[in-house]
Amino acid sequence: MTRPRLTRVRTAPALLALALSLTACTGPAGFGGGAGGTASLRVLMVNNPQMVDLQKLTAAHFTHATGIEVDFTVLPENDVRDKISQDFSAQAGQYDVATISNYETPIYARNGWLAPLTAYATADTGFDQRDVLPTVRQSLTADGEIYAQPFYGESSFLMYRKDVFAERKLTMPARPTWTQIARLAAAVDGARPGMKGICLRGQPGWGQLASPLTTVVNTMGGTWFDKDWTARVDSPEFTRAVRFYVGLVRSHGEPGAAQAGYTECLNTMEQGGAAMWYDATSAAGSLEREGSPVAGRIGYAPAPVERTESSGWLYTWAWGLQKESRNHDAAWKFISWASGKGYENLVGEQLGWSRVPAGKRASTYTNPRYTAAARPFAEATRSALTRADPLDPGVQERPAPGIQFVGIPEFTDLGTEVSRQISAAIAGRVDIDRAIERGQSLAAEVGAEYAKR
Repeated sequence: MTRPRLTRVRTAPALLALALSLTACTGPAGFGGGAGGTASLRVLMVNNPQMVDLQKLTAAHFTHATGIEVDFTVLPENDVRDKISQDFSAQAGQYDVATISNYETPIYARNGWLAPLTAYATADTGFDQRDVLPTVRQSLTADGEIYAQPFYGESSFLMYRKDVFAERKLTMPARPTWTQIARLAAAVDGARPGMKGICLRGQPGWGQLASPLTTVVNTMGGTWFDKDWTARVDSPEFTRAVRFYVGLVRSHGEPGAAQAGYTECLNTMEQGGAAMWYDATSAAGSLEREGSPVAGRIGYAPAPVERTESSGWLYTWAWGLQKESRNHDAAWKFISWASGKGYENLVGEQLGWSRVPAGKRASTYTNPRYTAAARPFAEATRSALTRADPLDPGVQERPAPGIQFVGIPEFTDLGTEVSRQISAAIAGRVDIDRAIERGQSLAAEVGAEYAKR
């Protein structure tokens, strides 16, 4: 079997030159296009529940107020990442705005694929850039320029059924370890008909399986690379974490785990198919929404640890503006609306305060209407976001920032390829040792190139 080759994101000189030549002056700081020149935007975004809410509210509120129509393309996470990468790297201009994360933002910015938003954010005093949480704001900044605005921010924590734990006379530790979680998963497996002990992502993808798995690797003492770019995928610590994760999900995880990502685990938890779920803090709003069958039954605990003080990730789905877009002014109106305080209030009033796309603004956590509705998870979320440290997530020095990812362009392919092998191990198609061996070979290829620089 031919070993898959990893590809790297490269800057095309002609495309970058084209992007840098866009110097029309209708918008702030030399931005071109938009103000009165267009009445429509094309937005490409992930199909998470918060984005689906946005899609429903846009026409009646944003378009009604501005006259700017928005054409949404909504895709699953892995598919949307591929499509955004293709369109933005080629500067094809098919989409004006897309949901990108704090992983892509600095990489895309340095390749010249994003329009900087600093001038807009500074000029738009109603947007209140200073209200954006410092950790989130910094993660979307490159070389002193703001390149994306957050729609919502998240860390990770453990969600569990309080009622099921009470029935089984079990107590969730205030600061659980993964060893304790494995025991609890066994204890609650089968507590209700069709209920498994825990739901964990098993779907391949650097932003799917690789995300929670990497936090387990970190807290168990592992790392993808040491400070000198030596690949450490086959280290005892990394191997232990993979064996633990695969063993836990195979023994007490959801059926079909190898195809389960964030959305599938959310549905599983909502429908009573799992007693615990380790994933994004943003999921709590969906679990606690009005009409949710598990609202009021969920407890929230910090991300489990082993050797580190904390292990929650830091992530934000944010709005990036393609540099080649000719609709910069209109795009900023949409971005500032979708990322602003007013939109949070709109969601709260129209859909319920637990569904507010939170985790990005300090003011959210002083809003009494939000904190009352989000009381079960608001403080747990704020604490997780505050404690996340992308520069020091493990027990050793790292060569690049990132908690649930390695902040280099190559991790898109590396994380996805390695997660594909581990997903196959979850499905029982590949031996874990073989999956680790292939992962180490792929990581060594990347590390060797960085070590030369």
